[in-house]
Amino acid sequence: MQSAIQFIDLNTQRDRIRARVDARLAAVLDSGAYIMGPEIAELEDGLSRFGGMERTIACGSGTDALALPLMAWGLKPNDAVFVPSFTFAATAEVVAWFGAVPVFVDVFEDSYNMDPASLRRAIEEARAGGRLNPHSVIAVDLFGQIADYAEIRAICDEFGLKLISDAAQGFGSTRDGKPAAYWADVVATSFYPAKPLGCYGDGGAVQTNDAELDAVMRSLRVHGSGTDRYDNVRIGMNARMDTLQAAILLEKLAIFPEEIEARMRAAARYAEALGDVVAVPRLPDGVVSTWAQYTIRLKPGTRDAFAATMREAGVPTVVYYARPLHRQTAYSHYPLAGNGLPVTDSLAETVISLPMHAYLDEATQDRVIAAVRSAV
Repeated sequence: MQSAIQFIDLNTQRDRIRARVDARLAAVLDSGAYIMGPEIAELEDGLSRFGGMERTIACGSGTDALALPLMAWGLKPNDAVFVPSFTFAATAEVVAWFGAVPVFVDVFEDSYNMDPASLRRAIEEARAGGRLNPHSVIAVDLFGQIADYAEIRAICDEFGLKLISDAAQGFGSTRDGKPAAYWADVVATSFYPAKPLGCYGDGGAVQTNDAELDAVMRSLRVHGSGTDRYDNVRIGMNARMDTLQAAILLEKLAIFPEEIEARMRAAARYAEALGDVVAVPRLPDGVVSTWAQYTIRLKPGTRDAFAATMREAGVPTVVYYARPLHRQTAYSHYPLAGNGLPVTDSLAETVISLPMHAYLDEATQDRVIAAVRSAV
């Protein structure tokens, strides 16, 4: 009997590093430094070296990582932050927390990432309307592929906007050897367990080269603390990372480059085997993706039947995102670029993701490929 196929296999990775993780966890338990222990600073140093930014702040979640720079910059009502709609809610949620306005931007069909032309249109419309103050852009490295930051950065510079890279799915992705840190003011990432670099609970990190911004965000991370823990110099939040999660991430970070290479190999096999029957994601020359998901596009109206057939074959699939943010109840009243987001709406009806992880062996992948070809 064939073994069940895992959509994301965390167990094989866990078994590979278990002895080292157990040793790390034992050291934390013995020290008693469960919050902000020395492993936090060690992890921050390692993430800075890996991500290409001078300063890293470990925090409690990817959502915290997005919120901290916006809070530090003083985001306020009527400020406009331009975000894609084809993403997870946290990207827009943090904007709304401050009473600011998320403005939804369309994406490219082949990479699923922010379309700079749609971004420009949204900024110009916001300025022309006179009610909103364009403030910043949050570009998402969706499904693991780095966004078109050169174009987005140029637009941000033209209009005087800050740029945040939401690298929750794409931390480690590069373009011509350059990470998102080369273009962005801030890189925010999530260590949710299913991410390419994940811990065993919630966790996140925010990175910057700006020393002043770093100092403010470090204060905000711990309730706006000053030099004295009981002298809170600003209104902050509790965004600390547990030391146990940092200990786990240190061992995962050590093998992460190798895992990215494995994900690239698996994605290349999918593209070669499936490119003639479904629309596969396009990876430009010089781009390395972390392949958080391998997401294909089907013909309109066929997804439900495809998913059912795959399920019967023992192959799990997941749809990210069947309902884009601008179609969700909490966000439906916020403005859109242009007359709508046609690519986003199309993708929401046609995308489906296949099993993808660093430990997807060829025999298992061949089962997935055979099931896809049969289902199509």
